[in-house]
Amino acid sequence: MRTLGLIGGMTWHSTVDYYRLINEGVHKRLGGSHSAEILMLSVDFDPVEDMQTKGDWTAMGRLMAGAARTLETAGAEALVICANTMHRLADDITAAVKIPLIHIADAAAAEVRRQGLRTIGLLGTRYTMELDFYRGRLAARHGLKVLVPDEPGRTTVHDIIYNELGHGLVRQEARQAYVGIINDLVRRGAEGVILGCTEIPMLVRPQDSPVPIFDTTAIHAAAAVDFALSS
Repeated sequence: MRTLGLIGGMTWHSTVDYYRLINEGVHKRLGGSHSAEILMLSVDFDPVEDMQTKGDWTAMGRLMAGAARTLETAGAEALVICANTMHRLADDITAAVKIPLIHIADAAAAEVRRQGLRTIGLLGTRYTMELDFYRGRLAARHGLKVLVPDEPGRTTVHDIIYNELGHGLVRQEARQAYVGIINDLVRRGAEGVILGCTEIPMLVRPQDSPVPIFDTTAIHAAAAVDFALSS
């Protein structure tokens, strides 16, 4: 079994799910008393959120590269960033280490394509929905047409992530708001919806959407299990 290095804490609520899902996946595949070999570095999210708000991606890049080097030195054989937005810094991380990064957008796109879909809605933080590092990768590398909510919808999705889900708060009113935004994406042609923030699965369930939803936390964790158990 190969050792995974998890960069977590963004937020810790979804990092808990990563740890559980990876261990469950390894146990399901190997049986017995098996669990995953995991190293984890969990950051303090408050200064990260402040850097995001200020747009200081350079400082965040240094933070993430440092975390990656720490995990590599400790013996990690691949890296897993337990957040969608922080994949904005994937190039900083891969430049800092020699071990591979299991990219969350690639894992999500592979599952979308496996289900035969081409036009996909994307929900996430404003950075994930608007910047090219995520939606551009889905389009250029995987041939997907990506739809995002309109400006009011993007603001609603983003604010609920940071003001509620990141603090572990799940409200029915927020779920209803997301359902309305998903339905609008479907009316515009979305054949499925990527939940491109690892906290959104706390709120949106399969039964809340008329089209398939793609839980990036679960999909990314499964890709990590595949790597860990590959020879």
